[in-house]
Amino acid sequence: MNKDTYVLIMAGGVGSRFWPKSRNHCPKQFIDILGIGKSLLQLTYERFLNICSNENIFVLTNQNYFDLVSAQLPAVLKKNILLEPSRNNTAPCIAYATYKIAQLNPDANIVVAPSDHLILKEDVFLDKIQVALGFSTANEALLTLGISPTRPDTGYGYIKYQDSSIEYQDGFEEVKKVNAFMEKPVLAKAEEYLASGNYVWNAGIFIWSAASLKRAFEKYAPEIAALFRSGLSCYNTDQESEFINTKYPTSPNISIDYAILEKADNVYTIPADIGWSDLGTWASLHAVGEKDAANNMVNLDKINLKDTSNCIIHLPKDKVAVIRGLDNYIVVDDLEVLLIYPKSEEQEIKQVAKEIVEEHGSKYA
Repeated sequence: MNKDTYVLIMAGGVGSRFWPKSRNHCPKQFIDILGIGKSLLQLTYERFLNICSNENIFVLTNQNYFDLVSAQLPAVLKKNILLEPSRNNTAPCIAYATYKIAQLNPDANIVVAPSDHLILKEDVFLDKIQVALGFSTANEALLTLGISPTRPDTGYGYIKYQDSSIEYQDGFEEVKKVNAFMEKPVLAKAEEYLASGNYVWNAGIFIWSAASLKRAFEKYAPEIAALFRSGLSCYNTDQESEFINTKYPTSPNISIDYAILEKADNVYTIPADIGWSDLGTWASLHAVGEKDAANNMVNLDKINLKDTSNCIIHLPKDKVAVIRGLDNYIVVDDLEVLLIYPKSEEQEIKQVAKEIVEEHGSKYA
């Protein structure tokens, strides 16, 4: 493995659309949401062991989740678990990790990825990442792994790329120059994107050298660059935690897309069909999960289903369930909260969760 390759797994989100299973005390990335005995974070970590050594894997999470990360990933070095004292979006957390890693290794090449995505075609994914790492090593380039769209989805941002490849560099035929980042479109526009053939979904998976990204921060987000540059004497020392706890909350709340990628002129993408899902909703989990003959996704064995179809049923493993007469429903029990809700109306769940918290207290958040 290349000693200059590093991975940053971002694991600080709350996953509120998976309420009530995903809650503040144990968000989606720490849950065995697929019912296979491993959390999404554990699956992500294991996937990246094919890219770099354990010592080069960093996990960035909220300070409230240090114990969860440590318990689920005992092999990850404690010093490689980076703790956010506040949620300030992706630009500050990526900047923090980049300046810290660059101090350890100025030649670092970094893969940045969410902790809670599903990738079914792992071999293809790993091949694309290796191509991207090769390109970012040889070029002043910021890369994103673009997901080849399978439908005109209105829930994702899109990336428009040039039709031609980077033809002047052998071996990088898959790399495309990015023309623009597009916001989540209306259906008609999404259909146009799909038909055109040169748009991909923005999955938030990035590849770049630490040096290239630092230069991009200096040019396009100087306020963020100045803040994290001021900690150079603290990174990888006993003073790092104090610096981050004091300075990090003062950083702008902004995504890496807005801060850097939508401004930079050296952004590239590699279109990829990797069997990807961001598992953003219960319905998206149902779409990719293993189902029975009646199209039900069920996570337990002790269950009696009759006249029930197209449902996702996620209950405690030791529970016995008897269900009859449901079609297209979400049934989730996390012991404190029971949710039975039409799958077709799951966009309401986030608001319902907010109402429950307001009425009955923050323990249900």
